Amino acid sequence: MADKDNLKLELLLQGCREGRRGSQRKLYELFYGYGMNICLRYAKNETEAQEMLNDGFLRVFTRLHQYDSDYPFKGWLRKVLINSAIDYHRKHKRHQLSIATEDIGKLVEERQEIPDIHAGEDVMLYVQQLPPAYRMVFNLYVMEGYKHHEIAEKLSISVGASKSNLSRAKEKLRKLLINKRNLKIGR
Repeated sequence: MADKDNLKLELLLQGCREGRRGSQRKLYELFYGYGMNICLRYAKNETEAQEMLNDGFLRVFTRLHQYDSDYPFKGWLRKVLINSAIDYHRKHKRHQLSIATEDIGKLVEERQEIPDIHAGEDVMLYVQQLPPAYRMVFNLYVMEGYKHHEIAEKLSISVGASKSNLSRAKEKLRKLLINKRNLKIGR
């Protein structure tokens, strides 16, 4: 069955390479949910995620010739979408964070633990509340497994800023989770 699915995907991708709108629409629909889940992690809200997703698929359609079919398409798509999210944030640098050099060392040394996540909690709602720079570093480090030097290179920031943004993101998430739980207990 997997071979049949791979053949269907390859035919769909070939149609996209040839510029067939119907194939592009089908590919978009097929991977919409997957792509939206990725983009939501980097977005402040669903509208922003939709913009990232659309930008990402535009890249997919214009750069499909770069995809190597010896590797899984989903992995390549994921990489394209993450890079689209990074570019989106570069383009829309709202809340640019400047961190004093003396604060970086202090923040990096701090170890804020995020409280255990309970079943049914939608952590994505909290991640989306983070400022863009924190959200970006948090996702790249925690969700995607990038190292700080890789994040620094991708986002054109220092390694210290990457570490600081991660530390601050964790602290903000910790506070959001604790506040929500305290609100539930107080009811």
